[in-house]
Amino acid sequence: MTIHPVIRLNVLARDVDNARQIVDAAEGRVLIGIMVKGYPSAEAAAETIRAYQRANIPVSVGLGAGDPSQWRKVAETAVLTKPDHVNQVFPAAGFTLGALQAVDSRHTLVNALIAPSGTPGKVIVSTGPLSGQAQDLVSCDAAAAMLAEIGVHSVKFYPVCGTEKLEEVKMMAKAAVRYGIPVFEPTGGIDEKSIRPIVETCLEQGVKEVIPHVYTSIVDKETGLTRLDQVEDLLAALPAV
Repeated sequence: MTIHPVIRLNVLARDVDNARQIVDAAEGRVLIGIMVKGYPSAEAAAETIRAYQRANIPVSVGLGAGDPSQWRKVAETAVLTKPDHVNQVFPAAGFTLGALQAVDSRHTLVNALIAPSGTPGKVIVSTGPLSGQAQDLVSCDAAAAMLAEIGVHSVKFYPVCGTEKLEEVKMMAKAAVRYGIPVFEPTGGIDEKSIRPIVETCLEQGVKEVIPHVYTSIVDKETGLTRLDQVEDLLAALPAV
C-alpha cells in the first residue's frame, strides 16, 4: 500500500469563527496558530485555546513573533491544553516533549526551531533566549541526530525567505529524513508563488509531512481576519500528493 505524504498549512485566525471558516475552506488541511506572547500567563493562553478546541479546531501553540523568551510559557500552555501541535526553540524542544508525555499527551506534534546559516549543509540550533546570542554552526546531520535522540518529531526551518534558501531547505530536509524525523516545517516569506517549490523540495527528500507556515501575509490588515481566498489559493498552489 502506498502511503502518500501529508501537507498542512499553519496559519493564524482572528477568532474562533474565522478559524472555523479557515478549517472548512482548507478541508481540514490546516493548523491554527495561537501565540502565547500576547497573553500574560500560560493559563490565560490556555483559556483561549480551550475555546478553539471546543469548536474542534486543531491548534498550534506558538511563541509569537519567534520570541525565544516565550519558550517556557509555550511549554506550560501545551501541558495545560494538550494541543495538536507545538512550536518550540531547539534547546527547549526535548523539555517540552517530556512535559507533554508526563501528562500523557502523546498525540501532540512538537517541532524544534532550526535556523539556516547561509551555508547549505550548516545550520544554527542555538535558537533559545541565551543561546541565540551565539551563532555557531553545526552540520544538518548533527542537528537532525540530536533531535532524533530526544524523540522530537519535526524540524521548523526559519527563516527560509521564500525560495531564497531552497538549497538549505533541501540539505536540512534530507538530513531530517536520514535520521527518521518525519515532519518538516518551512517558515518565512512563503506565499502562493513560492509555496509549491518549497514543498516540492521537501517532498523530493522523502519528508512524510510538510507544514508550511504562512502568517501575517494573508491577514487582512483592516479586519485582522485571515483571508479565506488566500488560504484557498495557497492550497491550490500545492503539489498533488
